[in-house]
Amino acid sequence: VQLVESGGGLVQAGGSLRLSCVVSGRTFSSTAMGWFRQAPGKEREFVAAISWSGVSTLYTDSVKGRFTISRDNAKNTVYLQMNSLKPEDTAVYYCAATGRSYFAGAGPYAYDHWGQGTQVTVSS
Repeated sequence: VQLVESGGGLVQAGGSLRLSCVVSGRTFSSTAMGWFRQAPGKEREFVAAISWSGVSTLYTDSVKGRFTISRDNAKNTVYLQMNSLKPEDTAVYYCAATGRSYFAGAGPYAYDHWGQGTQVTVSS
């Protein structure tokens, strides 16, 4: 299974970015997905998750109302739309996947496969 993220970059505070993660090597429509991030000197933290169907989603409190996770099963791709970005959103963002459950939630241990990460830097 391979996960490839893209879409990171440098943006000013208040700006937007859309991250993409393309999954290959398994049936995407039966793969629960998540986004995590890791800032320098900090542990990896949960950002958002989405179920196989896309019906169920979950967000960490700090991104609610600003970030949206979605998926396109025809394109084997999960997205993270990030609006109203803040300097504290600066981190390497990782997508994660699992086929073990319909919805994996916030725990990193629930995911089997991880991408290489994409850097998001928000300047003040």
